Amino acid sequence: MSEMDAIPTPGTKYSDIVAPQKPPRNKFAFGCAVLASMTSILLGYDIGVMSGAAIFIQSDLKISDVQLEVLIGILNVYSLIGSAAAGRTSDWIGRRYTIVLAAVIFFIGAILMGFATNYAFLMVGRFVAGIGVGYALMIAPVYTAEVSPASARGFLTSLPEVFINIGILLGYVSNWALAHLNDNLNWRLMLGLGAVPSVFLGLGVLAMPESPRWLIMQGRLGLARKVLLQTSDTKEEAELRLADIKEAAGIPQELTADIVEVPKRNQGGGVWKELLFSPTPAVRHVLIAAIGIHFFQQATGIDAVVLYSPRIFKKAGIKKKSSLLGATVAVGFVKTCFILVATFLLDKVGRRPLLLTSVGGMIISLIGLAFGLTIVDHNPNKTVLWAIILSITMILAYVALFSIGMGPITWVYSSEIFPLRLRAQGCSMGVAVNRVTSGVISMTFISLTDAITIGGAFFLFTGVAVVAWVFFYTLLPETQGRNLEDMSILFGNFNWRSSRKMDDGVSDSNKGKVQLTNLKDEA
Repeated sequence: MSEMDAIPTPGTKYSDIVAPQKPPRNKFAFGCAVLASMTSILLGYDIGVMSGAAIFIQSDLKISDVQLEVLIGILNVYSLIGSAAAGRTSDWIGRRYTIVLAAVIFFIGAILMGFATNYAFLMVGRFVAGIGVGYALMIAPVYTAEVSPASARGFLTSLPEVFINIGILLGYVSNWALAHLNDNLNWRLMLGLGAVPSVFLGLGVLAMPESPRWLIMQGRLGLARKVLLQTSDTKEEAELRLADIKEAAGIPQELTADIVEVPKRNQGGGVWKELLFSPTPAVRHVLIAAIGIHFFQQATGIDAVVLYSPRIFKKAGIKKKSSLLGATVAVGFVKTCFILVATFLLDKVGRRPLLLTSVGGMIISLIGLAFGLTIVDHNPNKTVLWAIILSITMILAYVALFSIGMGPITWVYSSEIFPLRLRAQGCSMGVAVNRVTSGVISMTFISLTDAITIGGAFFLFTGVAVVAWVFFYTLLPETQGRNLEDMSILFGNFNWRSSRKMDDGVSDSNKGKVQLTNLKDEA
């Protein structure tokens, strides 16, 4: 039904007027986003499976607590190599083949870990798998954001976090299912099984089209136009997206051939100079927002809970190994359920209110968890049932509240706010901060709990979460419904009091004019 058909004519009854129908959700864009996002299963599976496998690895290889926490957390440090290389690689060979490369590297790492005969061999496997994880973490949300129409970008860009949680759940289930085997076999099977999904992912991604934004950066307008028509809700939206990306890439609008020459830009030093050494106020604000949200996602303790959940449950009063691993499955189930809820809220509620609600709830649950664990810890020879119940309930509440906001929004937000020319490198910086912070938390958690008690560790995470809430409240504007090329309007002079008013005050007819003006100023 066209817009003209919806205009009432003289004599038309109000009841006869039919409202214009909302375009159906783009199934092709959804399929592409699902395939790309499934790469994140690799990270999720490794996180989940290592939490339980660590129990048997320590028993079989006779390693210390320090060696164990280094083994668990070092993958995050190794992933820095992959995330640092992924920005340049994705600009060189494309987003799609970079995803394939991530799957291949992780496959090799999983095989090496599965056949490890000693601690050193196992660390080599962790090194290779970590590089693959770094590639996957950076490229999956970038590709998904670039292929998604604005109407569903929040939903689709949150899919990598969905599959991370599915991977964590699969890892927990693998722990529980294989725990009855001998200690010299069970953990090797747990880790080696990570190679199986990488084979299917590497082959499945080949069915995806390349990112239209990458194609335009290569001057391949004809193919980019075809992909945009497939991944947009309407033909008009596809043409608008094409014009916006051409403007951002510096291609004159009058050039419409299938293959055009793209103005040469310094893709190395120029990008880093614009990001770090001489950024505009808008770029500086974007960089602070992206790095801040990645830092606080990990600094509030999520990986400590996910990676060390058996140890935390043991401190909370659960003693049997089978019960410990069963409780971790419950954590994975809750995380996965609530991340699915979050995907449907992102494009309805918006990023900012969902994020603030999520972090506010995390603060309350962290206080309850820290208090409960402190009570249990101070009564080692006495069963304090209410404190045990409180601790377990707060763990589940914490992962649920994290998954409904902080978890998915971090990846959605950071992948959509960078300008096109800075997106790959900017996102790789965000992922690097994310992995460094995660590595520090996961490689020091046991030592931290020994130093200040496990309750004290979670009181510390509570303080970080309070700082995170203030940071998000004062510095992160709402990005819901904006085109990727339209983000510069929101940054540089953001005022939290007027962010919603400003977003609503820019009419659809003026957004295109404003975004083109801003992009010219930013170029």
